[in-house]
Amino acid sequence: MNASPTPTLTYVYAATPPAPLLDDVLPTLAGVAGRPVTLLPPVPDDTAPAPVAFVISDVPRADFAEAALQEHFEDLRWLEETARAHHHVIETLAGHTTVLPLRMATLYEDHTRALRALGEQSQLFATQLAQLSAHTEYGVKIYVLPAEAPEPAAPPAATSPGKAYLQARRVQRDSREEHFQQARLAADRLTAVAARHQAPRVTHPPQSGPLVAPADGENVLNDAFLVPDVQADSFRAAVRDAAADLPGIRLEVTGPWAPYSFATPPPAAEPPLPPTAPAP
Repeated sequence: MNASPTPTLTYVYAATPPAPLLDDVLPTLAGVAGRPVTLLPPVPDDTAPAPVAFVISDVPRADFAEAALQEHFEDLRWLEETARAHHHVIETLAGHTTVLPLRMATLYEDHTRALRALGEQSQLFATQLAQLSAHTEYGVKIYVLPAEAPEPAAPPAATSPGKAYLQARRVQRDSREEHFQQARLAADRLTAVAARHQAPRVTHPPQSGPLVAPADGENVLNDAFLVPDVQADSFRAAVRDAAADLPGIRLEVTGPWAPYSFATPPPAAEPPLPPTAPAP
């Protein structure tokens, strides 16, 4: 007697046009939990601007049902491995076609439920994919570098040690404020660069804590830009030029990335039903 198949849930990575080239890409991918990655074909919809498919894996219900996920989200190692696998699938897809990333752990009870959600949102997905087509996300960060302490010097005869210390601290404070002024100028120039390249912008909270090494300085700007592919080189060059003559700050450009910052999340997926729930 054959063993019954392991119960699964449908894990959705992204929405994408069902391009023929994906037939060669998807079989090479191992997704979340090491599971194969496949395409859930589009639902016929004459009202949608273009057909849209889900990229999915069938993952073990025992590991991805709601109660199990609550435990896993407390496990940093599991979170890192799952996020890496999710990101790898999306980045690979983005190298071959337009992709609309979905949240990590977007889950449906089965293919039927996923197809229903795809059909309900196909117009929204198609519109978003059309906006993202031939565009790529780039990140730009601005850091204010630490102000260097002034070289110690013997105070004039008429200056007390305490007063000399306060003067040195004032010099250091003024230097720090000057660095922040340079950062504001760089941010203004960045706004102009984005306008010239018609690059929409999303502002993220500045990074802090363990995400920033002390030597990097203070992260004061952490933005994402959706750049037309034909302008990517000139955009990166213009961004770097924006801070080339500004001491006291460091500007960092990252990417290309899949357009995570510009993927408006769809309505949340329904929570997986318990194993005893009746089929729809």
